[in-house]
Amino acid sequence: MTKRLALVTGGTTGIGASICMALKAGGYDVAANFIADEQQADDFAKETGVSVYQWDVSDFDQCASGVKKVCADFGTNIEVLVNNAGITCDHMLHKMARADWDAVMSVDLGACFNMSRAVIGEMRDKEFGRIISISSINAQLGQIGQANYSAAKAGVIGFTKSLARESATKNITVNAVAPGYTDTAMVQTMPEEVLKAMISQVPMGRLARPDEIARAVAFLTADESGFITGQTLSINGGHYM
Repeated sequence: MTKRLALVTGGTTGIGASICMALKAGGYDVAANFIADEQQADDFAKETGVSVYQWDVSDFDQCASGVKKVCADFGTNIEVLVNNAGITCDHMLHKMARADWDAVMSVDLGACFNMSRAVIGEMRDKEFGRIISISSINAQLGQIGQANYSAAKAGVIGFTKSLARESATKNITVNAVAPGYTDTAMVQTMPEEVLKAMISQVPMGRLARPDEIARAVAFLTADESGFITGQTLSINGGHYM
């Protein structure tokens, strides 16, 4: 494989950080986007050698300028995009503020458009590209208190299928990965009894490891995966089949 440039949004923590490390281990040049905690991002860059860039993925113009900056720094175009950035603002619908709905839609779904729009032109010109967007088991199963998150992540799947159809003749594959509950810092902050109840619903009886999600992303970026497009790869221990 010719060395390629990969960009991972939300790439300095959790699943995103594992994706960055998996791609780097696979021979890619890797850039990671982040929005907050500059110190943590700088530490991640020093520890891993992954270049980090700060911008708000919910802002269309910032995404365009951020992509240009990354490409200029590396002297090449982005050939692998991983739309990983996401947030939650959980509330039962009858208590959910419009701002909570808008925020999740803007980041979890809107950013997939913003970032994909920023790279798709060059991918089409070069007739090669890989776009992988992180969805969720809750897009497939639904979850109490997450009408906004579940709807946004379901939108990611529809977006993936449409863009895959548009891009197939240009040798660009577009896929989604739908993780189940994963052992990240965010999940570990949940009350112990809630976490135990959640794990009890998983046939394999445990949380996913971030590296297991990252392995699926790395698989989909490979040249050998060039005939896989428009698909959603579920990694959830049998929680949703």
